[in-house]
Amino acid sequence: MTNGRMALSRRSVLAGGMVLGAGAILPGCKPVMSGLLTGADAHPGDYPTVRAVEFMGRYLDEKTGGRLGIRMFAGGQLGSETDTLEITSFGGIDFNRVNFAPLNSIEPMTLPFCLPFVFDSVAHMRRVVDSEVGDEVMASLEPHNLIGLCIYDSGARSFYNVRRPITTPEDLRGLKIRVPASDLYIAMVNALGANAVPIPFGEIYQSLAQGVIDGAENNWPTFVGERHYEVANYLSLTQHLLTPEALVMSKASWERLSRADQLLVREAAKASVVEMRRLWDIRVDEAKAAVAASDVAVNTVDTEPFAALMRPVWDQFITTPAQQDIVRRIRDMREG
Repeated sequence: MTNGRMALSRRSVLAGGMVLGAGAILPGCKPVMSGLLTGADAHPGDYPTVRAVEFMGRYLDEKTGGRLGIRMFAGGQLGSETDTLEITSFGGIDFNRVNFAPLNSIEPMTLPFCLPFVFDSVAHMRRVVDSEVGDEVMASLEPHNLIGLCIYDSGARSFYNVRRPITTPEDLRGLKIRVPASDLYIAMVNALGANAVPIPFGEIYQSLAQGVIDGAENNWPTFVGERHYEVANYLSLTQHLLTPEALVMSKASWERLSRADQLLVREAAKASVVEMRRLWDIRVDEAKAAVAASDVAVNTVDTEPFAALMRPVWDQFITTPAQQDIVRRIRDMREG
């Protein structure tokens, strides 16, 4: 490694479970954390979360006189979010941006943030994740060798399809809707009367075009950025999920930082949230303008009939008093 820089591939990360990153430890050497820390993100290089972590890297670089920085590997270069979470937990990646959904399988306290209709709006979600509730959920990751640093937006997810507008749950009945490989997403879509079809994210466009699926659900930037709006004629603003995303750090890397550097990393992460939200809001506005100029029919939705069908889903996944307390506190932060 020269000046903290290194060539890194997913193969080299996985090979032998070796510890990489700016704080790599050699046998017999005292741990020293300096140079470029590694960061992973499945989103493409121009995505707001990637740019926010790069902003964080510049912040660290400036505050430490070049002693610390972050080298990002975007676009899934190091594998899926599930893969990179595992690598991060044993110290092979220093920073990792992941959606909360993959965290559900390792920490039950992350489930409340993923419930359909638990958040009423983007403002409500941001208010919650910026509160003690967000701090507690992120702290629950430490026993899994992950340090929760901050929480980013992932937007409001709505249904889009090639068949018809969705105005009531009955309009979803029988439609084949793509979902991520998540038990909660599958349960949600099936409870609404549609048929959940778990397929990889990269196959959505082709599957819509070829009729393998009738629709999918995601946020405005993804609907436009992945060109799904070219093949799905109907966007219905159910806004059923506002699941946020997490920036986590390997506990092994964290413990190799000095106390002062730990405080600086948290300071940088907090500053990156402001930048991420600024970039995200711009991206959402651009996507809405693109859809408005297209042939896509957009309709608003009375969400109450949809939310009413989610009680069995909530009961299936929220099973402990601690989870129930988080849900109660989330709902208490609603406007009005």
